[in-house]
Amino acid sequence: MTGTRVSPRSTARSARAFEAARAVIPGGVNSPVRAFRAVGGTPFFVDRGWGSRIRDIDGNTYIDYVLSWGPLILGHAHPEVVEATTRALEMGTSFGAPTVAETELAELITESVPGVEQVRLVSSGTEATMSALRLARAATGRDKIVKFAGCYHGHADLLLVQAGSGVATLGLPDSPGVPAGATADTIVAPFNDVEAVRAIFEEHGEAIAAVIVEPVAGNMGLVPPVDGFLQGLRELTAAHGALLIFDEVMTGFRVSPAGAIGLYGIQPDLVTFGKVVGGGFPLAAYAGRREIMEHVAPSGPMYQAGTLSGNPVATAAGIATLRVLRRPGVWDAIAAQADRLVQGLRRAARDAGIAMQATSVGTMAGMFFLDGPVRSYDDARRSDTGRYARFFTALLDRGVYVAPSQFEALFLSSAHSEADIEETVAAAAGVFRELSDR
Repeated sequence: MTGTRVSPRSTARSARAFEAARAVIPGGVNSPVRAFRAVGGTPFFVDRGWGSRIRDIDGNTYIDYVLSWGPLILGHAHPEVVEATTRALEMGTSFGAPTVAETELAELITESVPGVEQVRLVSSGTEATMSALRLARAATGRDKIVKFAGCYHGHADLLLVQAGSGVATLGLPDSPGVPAGATADTIVAPFNDVEAVRAIFEEHGEAIAAVIVEPVAGNMGLVPPVDGFLQGLRELTAAHGALLIFDEVMTGFRVSPAGAIGLYGIQPDLVTFGKVVGGGFPLAAYAGRREIMEHVAPSGPMYQAGTLSGNPVATAAGIATLRVLRRPGVWDAIAAQADRLVQGLRRAARDAGIAMQATSVGTMAGMFFLDGPVRSYDDARRSDTGRYARFFTALLDRGVYVAPSQFEALFLSSAHSEADIEETVAAAAGVFRELSDR
């Protein structure tokens, strides 16, 4: 059984592939956290994925809770997504001209998410958040933005200030190559601290264009908002004429069928989507109220463009994914599996005497090796990252793949079965026992 496998994995082919990659790709990877720097060892190279599983080029199979960092809410190679994208591919790969599928996807988003009236499709989450912030500045005529420590909104220059995700994993508070001027108008506040934001508005209120927030932080590990936090942001921004932006690149369609907007009932002015909305293909979006979105060219003067925006193959994947998620019971079943996983992990850690916090929000989950709740980036950084690295490696040896970083979330899909959860919890219980003996 997967949960009991403890013999050393074969890694020779992946090791050779990594060496070849490092010769022609910086660090051997095309996104930093894939390099396993935070957990040690050599990253495995994936051969294929199906359902809840992936297989590496050495022939090892894993239950996958990374799911391409969130997009694959239906699992790997879902038949309806494969069929839709194959059909689109046969018609052409890219046109640089409008297609009716772009409108169909935008309609699915506006029908699913309260308060969203217009949508602009782009190709990446970074592009979506960067464009939403430019739009906020254009709509308000102001320059300053407020973000939160530990929240990652992509790698645009103005946002690489106390970012989470890979920046936290690598221990980089900022990034070389970002000029001081690029972040001069970026103000950083502690996550879940309304009073800190209130103080910022008291000092800079007339200059603040927007507050951008992950409504459920997923890039410092999974950290939900405390009661009153999102409502406080809504009230402060409205009182001072600033815009509130929900970055739902990760949480969109994951923390509820209508994302955090639907879960918490707080209406931002703008929202960004990615990952799930593209069904595993490079597609993202920014969206919001009509009067704000109509500042975007060609309706208005704020320029943003993209050759591959609304790519027909990616759009087909997004449409297929959202249509499956809308079927009765599909999303609820995924969320139930996330809760079952978290309950099992808590129980196994408690039985082994391991201090661990685990939580789930919708179809996302997260865990920290520490005592006490995690409400902010400072709390998250107190987690025992060394213990997490040992946990990750031992779990991988048992055929379970979780995020190779303490500061990332876990993801569930419609393909994860009760047997997958049982195997995972059994594997984790064995690892917890090992850790408690050290």
